Amino acid sequence: MTQRVDSSVIQDTQLQSREAKRVTYIGAWLDGLLSIVKVVVGLMVGSAALIADGIHSLSDLVTDGFVLAAIHYGRQEPDKDHHYGHGRIETLTTLLLGSVLIFVAGGIAWSSLDRLFSGADVNAPGVFAIVVTVIALLSKEWIYRYTMQIAKRVGSKLLEANAWHSRSDALSTAVVLIALLGAQFGLGWLDAVAAIIVGLLVGKVGWDLLWESARELVDTALPEDAQQQMHDVACGVPGVDSVHDLRTRQSAGWVMVDLHVVVGPKITVSEAHEIGNEVSRRLRHQFPALTDVIFHIDPEDDAGEGDPSRFPGLPLRPEVEAALDARWYKHPVWRTLNELQLHYLNEKISVSLIINDPVHQPPQCLASQLKALASDIEWLGHVEVMFITRAASHTMR
Repeated sequence: MTQRVDSSVIQDTQLQSREAKRVTYIGAWLDGLLSIVKVVVGLMVGSAALIADGIHSLSDLVTDGFVLAAIHYGRQEPDKDHHYGHGRIETLTTLLLGSVLIFVAGGIAWSSLDRLFSGADVNAPGVFAIVVTVIALLSKEWIYRYTMQIAKRVGSKLLEANAWHSRSDALSTAVVLIALLGAQFGLGWLDAVAAIIVGLLVGKVGWDLLWESARELVDTALPEDAQQQMHDVACGVPGVDSVHDLRTRQSAGWVMVDLHVVVGPKITVSEAHEIGNEVSRRLRHQFPALTDVIFHIDPEDDAGEGDPSRFPGLPLRPEVEAALDARWYKHPVWRTLNELQLHYLNEKISVSLIINDPVHQPPQCLASQLKALASDIEWLGHVEVMFITRAASHTMR
């Protein structure tokens, strides 16, 4: 049984998508403006570092476009071709952004090493260029913090990756600022040393994003403590005897879980189903990030026995009724049968026969007679006869 997202969750998802798009649009406008200003001022003062930083800001604008596309398609509702939604689009884009960060880090480190060993001179840029760089630095740090705040609120690894991309631009701008200040006072070598350190930091962030995205793509489970909490919540539902085969996976900040719920072996299907529904409700209440809860009802604990579809099964009702009729058709209990209940337990089929008109023999004797008549049936378990009378119902095995 699968329970999917209700209307309130869909509304929350739509609200989160709007927030994510808004902060990305703001970041895109800021990246576009900063790239133009940095390149123009860099050309005016002859600063190659500032021009390169402007190009870096332009790369941020490109990744903003990727992020907007991923948010639009990645947060769409499930459809006929994507039954579990489109969250993997966000994961793949996060993987791409992590790769971009590593590429940027390598570029910063390589160019800085080249400047450090070549001893290239840097002209004094002047106060105006330094002021512009400070404003750019503060702007990128602000958009980083704003984007990260929204990313945490909506649970988006993609937005988090884009926030770190903005932070990488802020760090590279800080490097440029150090370079400009050093050049202003005749210490141009500070540019290369600071840039190498920043490149290593940016590379570490990119690697972390790559690692987390890759783990999500291969369906890495939630931490052990979270799985144990889910297990305890499910076991706390009245009517649940035990829980096993609990499995989890993640997609774009959302969580999916499936589990086997063991209930009483002879309760009705509808009661067992409602117990499973209550398990799902309580899990959703305790873990708001859950989008899919798939529960399987078991009448007995079969943990560790493997997938039952890979092993021979027991006969279903038509075959069972045919086999029993061939052996019991002359017996008075079978001729007055009102209802036949089948219970698949312990790799056997136990049967309960309910008759309206009592036969003038004890139920225990009747059950023994029926069992003896069908003693050649390997899959037959317990036999139970029940009388339905006006006064009471007598049961005996």
